[in-house]
Amino acid sequence: MNDLMVMTEIAGCRCGLPASDVASVIDLGAITPVPSSPDFIAGITALRSQALTVIDCRKALGLDPKPFETDSRAAVVTIASHSYALIVDKIEDISTTQSEPTEVTGGFGPEWTRIATGMIETAIGPALMLDLPSLIAGPEKFGEAA
Repeated sequence: MNDLMVMTEIAGCRCGLPASDVASVIDLGAITPVPSSPDFIAGITALRSQALTVIDCRKALGLDPKPFETDSRAAVVTIASHSYALIVDKIEDISTTQSEPTEVTGGFGPEWTRIATGMIETAIGPALMLDLPSLIAGPEKFGEAA
C-alpha cells in the first residue's frame, strides 16, 4: 500500500490522516470563539488571511476535553471547499502504511465506530483511519439535535 499518513493521537488512540487530505500542519495561534456555535467548534483562526474553523477532535467525538495542554499544532484539512484546523492531542509524525485497511474490531467504543473507517499498520505501529467529514460533523448527539 505505502500511502503517506499524518500520524496523530486523540484520546490515547493513534489515528492516521491521509497526507493527501492534510494541507499543512500549523502552529495554532489565537482562536476567536464563535457565539452560539456547538461546543466541539473551538472557534476560528486565520492562516495566510484564510479563515479556518477550529475543531476540537475530542469534543467532536463526544469525549471529555483533555485535562491538560494539547499539542500547539493543528492539522489543516479541506472538506467540501471549507478549511478546518483539527485540534488533536498530539501530531506524531508522517508514516507510510504497510497494510490495507482492515475492519475495526471492538473495544474502541461507539464514538470511534462512527468515524473510524478501518485499522491500518504503519511503520510506527497500528492506527485508526478516520473519516474526516464524520469527525468534522461533530458528536452524534449534535447531529441528532440539528
